[in-house]
Amino acid sequence: MNSFFRLLAAGPMFFVSAWLLMLFAGIVSTDVGIRPFGYVTSMVVTIGLWLTLAPAIGAVGRGPAKGKGQHAGE
Repeated sequence: MNSFFRLLAAGPMFFVSAWLLMLFAGIVSTDVGIRPFGYVTSMVVTIGLWLTLAPAIGAVGRGPAKGKGQHAGE
């Protein structure tokens, strides 16, 4: 049941993280050399980041794989 509530919390966090990305991109735009972008572009970038990082975070969160070739002492 805990994973269900985590999934529900991920929805609003998507919009918050897209908003924060838009704000920080606007703040550092002159230092980094990019043009500030809007909320829709920020949402697209956030989707890309989430799709890229989610499998890696899930793999790390699961811990070491238990399978062939691993012994209890290793």
